[in-house]
Amino acid sequence: MAVSIDQAFVKQFESEVHVAYQRMGSKLRNTVRVKNDVKGSSTVFQKIGKGIASTKARHGDVPVMNLEHTTVEAILQDYYAGDWVDKMDEIKINHDERAVIANAGAYALGRKTDEMIIAELAQTTTVAPTTEGGLTLEKIQEAFELLGENDVPDDGERYAVVGWKQWSELLGMKEFASADYVGADELPFVSTQAKRWLGTLWIPHSGLPVSGTDRSIFWYHKNAIGHAVGADVETDITWHGDKAAHFVNNMMSQGAKLVDADGVVEIICSEA
Repeated sequence: MAVSIDQAFVKQFESEVHVAYQRMGSKLRNTVRVKNDVKGSSTVFQKIGKGIASTKARHGDVPVMNLEHTTVEAILQDYYAGDWVDKMDEIKINHDERAVIANAGAYALGRKTDEMIIAELAQTTTVAPTTEGGLTLEKIQEAFELLGENDVPDDGERYAVVGWKQWSELLGMKEFASADYVGADELPFVSTQAKRWLGTLWIPHSGLPVSGTDRSIFWYHKNAIGHAVGADVETDITWHGDKAAHFVNNMMSQGAKLVDADGVVEIICSEA
């Protein structure tokens, strides 16, 4: 009976961690190009160049586009987030310690996932020219133009990740926050998780890089960043009799890589 109870505990905990990671952990995983079940220590993402259409003579050969094929390699890294659950503590506290640790582990792994993606976003060489001051409509228009000039598809797969200061500045723009411009269904006040504007899903995030008082925010296409998953979030729970406690180890193996710098625009915003 004791063994069966312990197995039920393990299975339930694993399920809780996985659900918490999907629900609350990473904000950005679903905004990038993902390759699951990677075997080995790395994987390759393909980048295909632009094709050119041309005419042909009657009965002549169809011209070949000669698409340029290049590759980028994403290296997988292993990450762990563990803690102890004391058996006697569980009967003395009035909250679900298992759920608390499950959520904490999921948050930790989710932050690491986003950290990897943001680090690759920051590798772009495409930067909006205006860098002084906070986030303004002028800066947004400059970045919008750069995406268009780089032929980044406007296909509903564009994302912009901004800091909370910039999110507040967006709420001060009537073009972003007024129903007269975006429609009542797209207003951002029901939830602060995300908001669609200019064919882009705008997402506030606390983990964007800061240099002095300048924060970098990013506007990008989904295919511009590759995220490789060798092992999704897993949980290992081991009973340690000498400690009268379970050790809960959450772990994953993932990596990220900038695939196309033209598909990512950096906007620099002062938070002074």
